[in-house]
Amino acid sequence: MRPETLVRDHTVYACVMGSRAFGLATEGSDTDRRGVYLAPTSLFWRFDKPPTHVEGPAEEQFSWELERFCELALRANPNILECLHSPLVEYADDTGRELLALRGAFLSRRVHETFTRYAHGQRRKLEAHVRALPRALDSARAGGTPTAPRWKHAMHLLRLLTSARDLLRTGTLTIDVGDHREPLLAVKRGEVPWSGVEARMTRLEREVEEAARRTPLPPEPDHRRVEDFLVRVRRASALQADPYEEGVQGVVRGGGVG
Repeated sequence: MRPETLVRDHTVYACVMGSRAFGLATEGSDTDRRGVYLAPTSLFWRFDKPPTHVEGPAEEQFSWELERFCELALRANPNILECLHSPLVEYADDTGRELLALRGAFLSRRVHETFTRYAHGQRRKLEAHVRALPRALDSARAGGTPTAPRWKHAMHLLRLLTSARDLLRTGTLTIDVGDHREPLLAVKRGEVPWSGVEARMTRLEREVEEAARRTPLPPEPDHRRVEDFLVRVRRASALQADPYEEGVQGVVRGGGVG
Protein backbone atom coordinates (compact mmCIF):
# COMPACT_ATOMS: atom_id res chain seq x y z
CA MET A 1 0.00 0.00 0.00
CA ARG A 2 1.40 3.36 -1.03
CA PRO A 3 1.93 5.94 1.75
CA GLU A 4 -0.48 8.41 0.17
CA THR A 5 -3.13 5.66 0.10
CA LEU A 6 -2.79 5.23 3.86
CA VAL A 7 -3.45 8.94 4.34
CA ARG A 8 -6.28 9.04 1.81
CA ASP A 9 -8.15 5.91 2.89
CA HIS A 10 -7.23 5.39 6.54
CA THR A 11 -7.04 8.81 8.20
CA VAL A 12 -8.90 8.81 11.52
CA TYR A 13 -8.16 12.39 12.57
CA ALA A 14 -7.14 15.53 10.70
CA CYS A 15 -6.67 19.10 11.87
CA VAL A 16 -5.14 22.45 10.96
CA MET A 17 -2.09 23.53 12.94
CA GLY A 18 0.41 26.38 12.84
CA SER A 19 -0.52 30.04 12.98
CA ARG A 20 -4.14 29.41 12.03
CA ALA A 21 -4.70 27.09 14.99
CA PHE A 22 -2.75 29.40 17.31
CA GLY A 23 -4.90 32.41 16.39
CA LEU A 24 -1.86 34.15 14.89
CA ALA A 25 -2.67 33.89 11.19
CA THR A 26 -2.21 36.94 9.02
CA GLU A 27 -2.78 37.53 5.32
CA GLY A 28 -0.71 35.01 3.41
CA SER A 29 -0.27 32.54 6.29
CA ASP A 30 0.17 28.93 5.22
CA THR A 31 -2.37 26.26 6.15
CA ASP A 32 -0.49 23.49 7.94
CA ARG A 33 -2.44 20.23 8.06
CA ARG A 34 -1.68 17.37 10.43
CA GLY A 35 -3.33 13.98 10.69
CA VAL A 36 -3.36 10.49 12.13
CA TYR A 37 -3.97 7.34 10.07
CA LEU A 38 -4.65 3.80 11.23
CA ALA A 39 -2.70 1.36 9.07
CA PRO A 40 -4.64 -1.91 8.56
CA THR A 41 -3.45 -4.49 11.07
CA SER A 42 -2.66 -7.01 8.34
CA LEU A 43 0.08 -4.73 7.01
CA PHE A 44 2.06 -5.29 10.22
CA TRP A 45 2.22 -9.05 9.51
CA ARG A 46 4.48 -8.44 6.53
CA PHE A 47 8.24 -7.99 6.57
CA ASP A 48 7.81 -4.49 5.16
CA LYS A 49 5.95 -2.56 7.85
CA PRO A 50 3.76 0.45 7.11
CA PRO A 51 5.45 3.83 7.57
CA THR A 52 5.29 5.53 10.96
CA HIS A 53 4.65 8.86 9.26
CA VAL A 54 3.86 10.27 5.84
CA GLU A 55 4.66 13.69 4.43
CA GLY A 56 1.99 14.87 2.00
CA PRO A 57 0.38 14.12 -0.35
CA ALA A 58 -0.80 17.74 -0.17
CA GLU A 59 1.52 20.66 0.49
CA GLU A 60 2.09 21.48 4.18
CA GLN A 61 0.53 18.12 5.16
CA PHE A 62 2.05 15.62 7.59
CA SER A 63 0.51 12.51 9.19
CA TRP A 64 1.50 9.90 11.76
CA GLU A 65 0.44 6.28 12.11
CA LEU A 66 -1.75 5.95 15.20
CA GLU A 67 0.73 3.94 17.28
CA ARG A 68 3.60 6.33 16.60
CA PHE A 69 1.36 9.28 17.37
CA CYS A 70 0.36 7.77 20.72
CA GLU A 71 3.99 6.98 21.58
CA LEU A 72 5.03 10.57 21.00
CA ALA A 73 2.02 11.93 22.87
CA LEU A 74 2.82 9.73 25.89
CA ARG A 75 6.32 11.23 25.83
CA ALA A 76 4.70 14.69 26.01
CA ASN A 77 6.01 15.78 22.62
CA PRO A 78 4.80 19.41 22.37
CA ASN A 79 3.92 19.29 18.66
CA ILE A 80 1.89 16.10 19.06
CA LEU A 81 0.01 17.27 22.14
CA GLU A 82 -0.87 20.51 20.39
CA CYS A 83 -2.28 18.53 17.45
CA LEU A 84 -4.70 16.83 19.84
CA HIS A 85 -5.90 20.22 21.06
CA SER A 86 -6.27 22.05 17.76
CA PRO A 87 -9.47 24.12 17.64
CA LEU A 88 -9.59 23.50 13.87
CA VAL A 89 -10.56 19.84 13.48
CA GLU A 90 -11.26 18.98 9.84
CA TYR A 91 -12.10 15.28 10.20
CA ALA A 92 -12.57 12.65 12.89
CA ASP A 93 -14.18 9.22 12.49
CA ASP A 94 -15.18 7.03 15.44
CA THR A 95 -11.54 6.13 16.17
CA GLY A 96 -10.49 9.75 15.83
CA ARG A 97 -13.19 10.90 18.22
CA GLU A 98 -12.10 8.29 20.74
CA LEU A 99 -8.51 9.51 20.35
CA LEU A 100 -9.68 13.05 21.10
CA ALA A 101 -11.55 11.77 24.15
CA LEU A 102 -8.21 10.41 25.40
CA ARG A 103 -6.50 13.80 25.35
CA GLY A 104 -6.35 13.99 29.12
CA ALA A 105 -4.69 10.55 29.36
CA PHE A 106 -1.61 11.89 27.57
CA LEU A 107 -1.08 14.90 29.84
CA SER A 108 1.30 14.63 32.77
CA ARG A 109 4.04 16.54 34.56
CA ARG A 110 6.35 15.39 31.78
CA VAL A 111 5.17 18.43 29.82
CA HIS A 112 7.30 20.60 32.10
CA GLU A 113 10.47 18.91 30.88
CA THR A 114 9.57 18.58 27.21
CA PHE A 115 8.08 22.04 26.69
CA THR A 116 10.86 23.84 28.59
CA ARG A 117 13.63 21.77 26.97
CA TYR A 118 12.32 22.71 23.54
CA ALA A 119 11.90 26.36 24.58
CA HIS A 120 15.43 26.54 26.01
CA GLY A 121 16.87 25.11 22.80
CA GLN A 122 15.00 27.66 20.71
CA ARG A 123 16.09 30.50 22.98
CA ARG A 124 19.74 29.52 22.70
CA LYS A 125 19.44 29.60 18.91
CA LEU A 126 17.80 33.03 19.01
CA GLU A 127 20.44 34.43 21.35
CA ALA A 128 23.23 33.06 19.17
CA HIS A 129 21.61 34.70 16.17
CA VAL A 130 21.34 38.05 17.99
CA ARG A 131 24.99 37.87 19.07
CA ALA A 132 25.94 37.39 15.43
CA LEU A 133 24.04 40.50 14.32
CA PRO A 134 26.98 42.96 14.67
CA ARG A 135 28.99 40.85 12.24
CA ALA A 136 25.99 40.68 9.90
CA LEU A 137 25.62 44.47 10.03
CA ASP A 138 29.29 44.90 9.17
CA SER A 139 28.72 42.62 6.20
CA ALA A 140 25.70 44.70 5.17
CA ARG A 141 27.78 47.90 5.25
CA ALA A 142 30.25 46.15 2.97
CA GLY A 143 27.50 45.42 0.47
CA GLY A 144 25.95 42.25 1.92
CA THR A 145 22.38 41.64 2.96
CA PRO A 146 21.40 43.08 6.38
CA THR A 147 20.15 40.62 9.00
CA ALA A 148 17.50 41.19 11.69
CA PRO A 149 16.52 39.12 14.72
CA ARG A 150 14.26 36.20 13.89
CA TRP A 151 11.15 37.88 15.21
CA LYS A 152 8.76 35.15 14.05
CA HIS A 153 10.74 32.54 15.99
CA ALA A 154 10.72 34.80 19.04
CA MET A 155 6.95 35.17 18.78
CA HIS A 156 6.38 31.42 18.68
CA LEU A 157 8.76 30.86 21.57
CA LEU A 158 6.77 33.31 23.70
CA ARG A 159 3.58 31.56 22.64
CA LEU A 160 4.98 28.15 23.64
CA LEU A 161 6.13 29.37 27.05
CA THR A 162 2.73 30.94 27.71
CA SER A 163 0.99 27.72 26.69
CA ALA A 164 3.28 25.63 28.94
CA ARG A 165 2.70 27.93 31.90
CA ASP A 166 -1.07 27.83 31.55
CA LEU A 167 -1.08 24.05 31.01
CA LEU A 168 0.89 23.50 34.20
CA ARG A 169 -1.33 25.91 36.11
CA THR A 170 -4.68 24.52 34.98
CA GLY A 171 -4.05 20.99 33.67
CA THR A 172 -5.65 22.03 30.36
CA LEU A 173 -3.82 22.69 27.11
CA THR A 174 -5.20 25.64 25.12
CA ILE A 175 -3.26 26.55 21.99
CA ASP A 176 -5.26 29.53 20.71
CA VAL A 177 -3.47 32.59 22.07
CA GLY A 178 -6.67 34.58 22.56
CA ASP A 179 -5.99 38.04 24.01
CA HIS A 180 -2.24 37.58 23.54
CA ARG A 181 -2.60 37.81 19.75
CA GLU A 182 -1.73 41.49 19.27
CA PRO A 183 1.25 41.61 21.68
CA LEU A 184 2.66 38.50 19.99
CA LEU A 185 2.15 39.88 16.49
CA ALA A 186 3.92 43.08 17.59
CA VAL A 187 6.94 40.89 18.36
CA LYS A 188 6.70 39.25 14.95
CA ARG A 189 6.64 42.67 13.26
CA GLY A 190 9.82 43.69 15.11
CA GLU A 191 8.04 46.42 17.06
CA VAL A 192 9.35 45.20 20.43
CA PRO A 193 13.07 45.67 21.15
CA TRP A 194 15.09 42.52 21.72
CA SER A 195 15.68 43.51 25.36
CA GLY A 196 11.92 43.58 25.90
CA VAL A 197 11.46 40.20 24.23
CA GLU A 198 14.27 38.72 26.30
CA ALA A 199 12.77 40.08 29.52
CA ARG A 200 9.41 38.56 28.62
CA MET A 201 11.01 35.18 27.95
CA THR A 202 12.79 35.24 31.31
CA ARG A 203 9.58 36.17 33.14
CA LEU A 204 7.64 33.37 31.44
CA GLU A 205 10.36 30.83 32.20
CA ARG A 206 10.15 31.79 35.87
CA GLU A 207 6.36 31.49 35.82
CA VAL A 208 6.61 28.06 34.18
CA GLU A 209 8.87 26.86 37.01
CA GLU A 210 6.48 28.23 39.64
CA ALA A 211 3.50 26.56 37.95
CA ALA A 212 5.35 23.23 37.78
CA ARG A 213 5.68 23.14 41.57
CA ARG A 214 1.90 23.33 42.05
CA THR A 215 0.55 21.70 38.90
CA PRO A 216 -2.59 19.53 39.11
CA LEU A 217 -1.22 17.25 36.38
CA PRO A 218 -0.44 13.64 37.36
CA PRO A 219 3.19 12.48 37.53
CA GLU A 220 2.77 10.12 34.56
CA PRO A 221 0.37 9.74 31.62
CA ASP A 222 -2.23 6.97 31.63
CA HIS A 223 -0.29 4.38 29.61
CA ARG A 224 -2.75 1.55 30.26
CA ARG A 225 -5.77 3.49 29.04
CA VAL A 226 -3.96 4.49 25.85
CA GLU A 227 -2.64 0.97 25.25
CA ASP A 228 -6.10 -0.54 25.74
CA PHE A 229 -7.41 1.85 23.11
CA LEU A 230 -4.62 0.96 20.67
CA VAL A 231 -5.03 -2.83 21.13
CA ARG A 232 -8.79 -2.54 20.66
CA VAL A 233 -8.56 -0.62 17.39
CA ARG A 234 -5.83 -2.94 16.09
CA ARG A 235 -8.03 -5.97 16.85
CA ALA A 236 -11.05 -4.36 15.19
CA SER A 237 -8.94 -3.61 12.12
CA ALA A 238 -7.72 -7.21 11.96
CA LEU A 239 -11.31 -8.49 11.92
CA GLN A 240 -12.42 -6.20 9.12
CA ALA A 241 -12.51 -7.40 5.53
CA ASP A 242 -9.26 -6.22 3.99
CA PRO A 243 -9.02 -6.09 0.19
CA TYR A 244 -5.23 -5.88 0.49
CA GLU A 245 -4.85 -9.15 2.39
CA GLU A 246 -7.84 -11.45 1.84
CA GLY A 247 -6.02 -14.62 2.84
CA VAL A 248 -5.29 -13.36 6.32
CA GLN A 249 -8.97 -13.18 7.32
CA GLY A 250 -9.41 -16.93 7.56
CA VAL A 251 -6.49 -17.11 9.97
CA VAL A 252 -7.92 -14.34 12.18
CA ARG A 253 -11.44 -15.74 12.27
CA GLY A 254 -10.24 -19.32 12.58
CA GLY A 255 -8.20 -18.56 15.67
CA GLY A 256 -4.76 -19.45 14.27
CA VAL A 257 -2.88 -21.43 11.67
CA GLY A 258 -3.37 -24.80 13.36
